Amino acid sequence: MHIGVPKEIKVLEHRVGLTPESVREARTHGHDVIVETRAGQGIGMDDEAYRRAGATIAATAAEVFGRADMIVKVKEPQAVERAMLRRGQLLFTYLHLAPDPEQAADLVASGAVCIAYETVTSKSGGLPLLAPMSEVAGRMSIQAGAYFLEKAHGGLGVLLGGVPGVDPAKVVILGGGVVGSHACHIALGMGAEVWVLDRSTDVLRALWRQFGRPLNTVFSTHDAIERHLISADLAVGGVLIPGASAPKLVSAALVRQMKQGSVIVDVAIDQGGCFETSRPTTHAEPTYVVDGVIHYCVANMPGGVPRTSTFALNNATLPFVLALADKGYRAALADDAHLANGLNVAFGKVTCRPVAEALGYAYTEPAAALV
Repeated sequence: MHIGVPKEIKVLEHRVGLTPESVREARTHGHDVIVETRAGQGIGMDDEAYRRAGATIAATAAEVFGRADMIVKVKEPQAVERAMLRRGQLLFTYLHLAPDPEQAADLVASGAVCIAYETVTSKSGGLPLLAPMSEVAGRMSIQAGAYFLEKAHGGLGVLLGGVPGVDPAKVVILGGGVVGSHACHIALGMGAEVWVLDRSTDVLRALWRQFGRPLNTVFSTHDAIERHLISADLAVGGVLIPGASAPKLVSAALVRQMKQGSVIVDVAIDQGGCFETSRPTTHAEPTYVVDGVIHYCVANMPGGVPRTSTFALNNATLPFVLALADKGYRAALADDAHLANGLNVAFGKVTCRPVAEALGYAYTEPAAALV
């Protein structure tokens, strides 16, 4: 199979779909890999590193899309990239379609076979290709929040961990999953007062076992969210419904009651965000202010640490890339129901039920779309 790796073009996105190590693995399986020039520059890997791994270097993205049977990316294809997709071509990347009707319409029109990292499942019920980036984003959420709490950056002027004789900042984390647990790890390590809210008592028990008494766990209700958000210095949104739009847990009215200079980091923004006042931002312009509250809603947070993120992502995606290339997507999807859960769009049909419901498309079973 011809595997193509274009250079990412989303604003300040420096990750890359395959590392040179992954390219070498694909080559040992007998596959050709074509990589756009400078695609790996953001992770410190030049074209020569890819050549040594066995890749062919292409001068343009059009050449990559034109020659490849499978496109391996990181972020959702931008409009100019979607225009280069062709019927039956395989796209393997993050998509986050539920809050993005324009992208969904283009992918449907392309006839391409589109597998989304974020809806591939595991035997344990997890999301193995989303988890590495959720880990990174959860940790970064606290770093970003601490930065923007500084007065010079518009914040309240609070040190996250406080000092002897002065209270630490109060960090409220909505959702105790992968994002939430990693946010807890960093926030507690920095000495903050940390509260995590979740609707699963099993999740709260697991967090209690992991972190012990320094972490405050609360069963999530409307009342609990209101009570804790009003007194929060930093609020992190980490809720997720696989494939679907994130629930709006925090209303604009509640944001108005938050402290002036407090910070919201909405990690759920890829799926539309869990704060009513959230809208996607970029690393170039990461924040905006609503009612005196700083909003950090960067839709590709892990792109800020591309080397760490790319290698972490490749650790998870490479086995699936090889399965798709070795077997072809029809056999690979038929052999692995968890990989099949990643199929979002195929031959003009929407094959992910939450996406279909969110955007008003008819839902087609994955097996039926591939007939």
